[in-house]
Amino acid sequence: MTIQGRLSAMFQPSHPHKAPKVSAARRRKLLFSYAPDWVMTLLLAALFLSLDKIDGYRRVFSLDDTSLRHPYAVEERVPNVWLYIICGVVPLVLLPVINWFTVRSWWDLHNSWLGLTLGLALTGSVTQFVKITVGRPRPDIIDRCQPPAGAADPPFKLTDWTICTQTDNHMLRDGFRSFPSGHSSMSFAGLGFLSFYLAGKLHLFDKRGHAGKAWVSLFPFCGAALVAISRSMDYRHHWHDILVGSILGVILSFFAYRQYYPSLSSEVSHRPYSPRIKSDEDDGPTAAGGGILPLHLGTNAGAAGASSGFKPSGSHITPPSNRYSPSPSPPPAQHVYSPPGNQGYYQHHHQGSGSSNNPNPFVQNPNHIGSGAPAGYELDGTATVPRPQPDLSETWKTGAGGVEGTVPRSRSADGSSSNDDDADETGAAYGGMRGNTVATPKASGFRQHDAGSGLT
Repeated sequence: MTIQGRLSAMFQPSHPHKAPKVSAARRRKLLFSYAPDWVMTLLLAALFLSLDKIDGYRRVFSLDDTSLRHPYAVEERVPNVWLYIICGVVPLVLLPVINWFTVRSWWDLHNSWLGLTLGLALTGSVTQFVKITVGRPRPDIIDRCQPPAGAADPPFKLTDWTICTQTDNHMLRDGFRSFPSGHSSMSFAGLGFLSFYLAGKLHLFDKRGHAGKAWVSLFPFCGAALVAISRSMDYRHHWHDILVGSILGVILSFFAYRQYYPSLSSEVSHRPYSPRIKSDEDDGPTAAGGGILPLHLGTNAGAAGASSGFKPSGSHITPPSNRYSPSPSPPPAQHVYSPPGNQGYYQHHHQGSGSSNNPNPFVQNPNHIGSGAPAGYELDGTATVPRPQPDLSETWKTGAGGVEGTVPRSRSADGSSSNDDDADETGAAYGGMRGNTVATPKASGFRQHDAGSGLT
């Protein structure tokens, strides 16, 4: 293999896919459909910047409070300019790099930038709103205030900001914005979104456990934690302010991430949500879930199967409406376990139960409004691939519990269970039948009796 071939193989995406061609009209529709998201996000960002110029509430304080007598740090370890670079510029640059090595999707890049911007705008606006309404003094407020020499608190009262001799109004106004920490919330919002993005692309919660994936996914949180700790070192915030700001940034960044990406435990966590519009203009709005807001419900069986490569073995299998459900479906109705000595009864009463005319109660009707999205929703690596449904009938017979990946319980040579507790649990999950009992027909249902004793 040549050097060029080796480099090409080295930089192949981890989740390759075939990107369908997008017409100019559909691309224009996509831009207009997501224009409100960008407008609202930019308005939130403008609100965040405008609130900084407002004179908010200023709480009273005590001149004898030692927690407010820390020195004012002229040079901050992480100034505002570096904060914006860390929480905004760094994720904006790293998101396309991760996209290139994983999915190479323009749609994924759009969703990642939009989610990051939304998370930062939400976090900044909420933080600033709380700052100006709470008005908590910073740990260095007395040094900022510069009270007159010999000043003391009034008898049985506290001191307000009017006692200050500080002429710099900006410094004094900023001294009453301690809660919550803006550096902490913004750094955890930007780098937190990057961590969630990495976790989704690496399939961190794939129930296999990988220490390397965990370290890579949590590494951006380490940078955010350092920024938050620096605020305590500069005596800009109390520890309560830093803790609440960090939690606020993580929650809002995860909220923004889940607007455009599936759950981190999903088998398609590396893919963004499908677009909101259809490629076929003739389809009604109810086919996509009804209404104006996208609900991301269901998927088309044919389109999803073609994109994922999954081909059902049966004549007709309808995928569940919830694309991201981690739980396996119950055993198909056509596979019915017949205990020894009752084959005739089971064949007589369960004949034809596996036909398509008898719908599976665990699968939503695909004709129901909102249960399926047309094939036109598929776009450039979006998360519209259903999970293949395993056949659990044989697993049920052997007593593995009906969950894929679990270890079946051991059985003796005569086929009986070696663990009564496991038998009870498995039997309870599938109708309350133990491994050493058989079912006999009865007018009102089933009756169990011991196979060996003959006692009912």
